[in-house]
Amino acid sequence: MRDMIAQALKDSLKAHDKRRTGTLRLINAAIQDRDIANRGAGKDPVGDEDIMLILAKMVKQREESAKAFDDGRRPELAAIERAEIEVIREFMPKQLCEEDVKQACKRVVDEVGAEGLRDMGRCMSALKDKYAGQMDFSKASGIVKTLLQ
Repeated sequence: MRDMIAQALKDSLKAHDKRRTGTLRLINAAIQDRDIANRGAGKDPVGDEDIMLILAKMVKQREESAKAFDDGRRPELAAIERAEIEVIREFMPKQLCEEDVKQACKRVVDEVGAEGLRDMGRCMSALKDKYAGQMDFSKASGIVKTLLQ
């Protein structure tokens, strides 16, 4: 994963793509920050799964920022945030469509043997293990809650 990001950064530098270069540098900085935090805690450097979580967090932050800019009538700034989201998503697994998310939630509820809302935590944990970076878990949580009621 790190190699893919590093190669993309080199390519964007050669192409003089300032927006893409800036976003890729932000990704590298976030990964290095997590590496430093892990080193201080005596842990190993981040792996691909942790990088996926970092990227998902970055996408979520930018989505919130874009919404705030839209609400504040600053569409040009919202467009910049959305452009960064597109660059970040290139390194994430393909997102599941809404129908696939519903199907995945149904399968997990059946696999876990969930009988009520008290089993929601187990269902969400199983979803996060199987579909890390592939779906919006806040939406999936609503679907699982509906299925368990």
